[in-house]
Amino acid sequence: MEGGRETVAISLRGAAVRHGRQTIWSGVDLTVRAGDFVAVLGPNGAGKTTLVKAILGVLPLSEGSVTVFGERVSRGNREIGYLPQRRHFDPDLRIRGTDLVRLGLDGNRWGVPLPFAGRLFGSDVERRVGDAIEMVGAQAYAERPVGELSGGEQQRLLIAQALVTGARILLLDEPLESLDLTNQQAISGLVQGICRDHGVTVLTVAHDVNPILSYLDLVVYLAQGQVLAGLPADVIRTETLTRLYGAPIEVIRTRDGRLLVVGQPETVSYHGGHHSR
Repeated sequence: MEGGRETVAISLRGAAVRHGRQTIWSGVDLTVRAGDFVAVLGPNGAGKTTLVKAILGVLPLSEGSVTVFGERVSRGNREIGYLPQRRHFDPDLRIRGTDLVRLGLDGNRWGVPLPFAGRLFGSDVERRVGDAIEMVGAQAYAERPVGELSGGEQQRLLIAQALVTGARILLLDEPLESLDLTNQQAISGLVQGICRDHGVTVLTVAHDVNPILSYLDLVVYLAQGQVLAGLPADVIRTETLTRLYGAPIEVIRTRDGRLLVVGQPETVSYHGGHHSR
């Protein structure tokens, strides 16, 4: 990984997004290091996906700045891989896993097909596809039709598609939705390995943080136009969440070290408390 773990991958300074007179969030200062695994949390409508869109360069800030590896963000940046909320594939879909991954090289992720991917990547196309499939551990079923694969297998191939350009940042929107607990844990472990072994920075929007909390380096909470970021143990605290949500929140640590958040406006969330950096 170029620059090592201390390299700044994503930086927001004094950032704000407004729709008309409504402020989604403002005054955001956020630093994400290369290789960090980050969860973006908060109630519906708090602006989690808005933050992702700002980093992608598809939604301009109302004020402030956002940079990726020190450069102003731009739409279609191949340094960034993006996986939107889970797609459901028809069981009769015959496209192979390798073909699904290859779509990541022709601009399909951005909705703008680029028919000359071969010219952009030359003879590297097959190598890139193979490397991405290997990175997610999908070699055993990559030649099978996508419609025949399990939800966890499909999700691995979609992550490979997002990484196939050589992206150094991976943005995921609810990647564990519709997966069972076993696959949630497997995908969470996979993503942590991608961060650790390949230096990829991963930022994931999550509704239920329980399956991923033990893998995280940083949590970002959005609520009431505010954004707080820090280590899970520092942010998931009674006084911090009460102030952020503007409502009584109690965080209880159980005997086995997990955190129970009581009184959260939308749901009661049960968070695993183990954390390693």
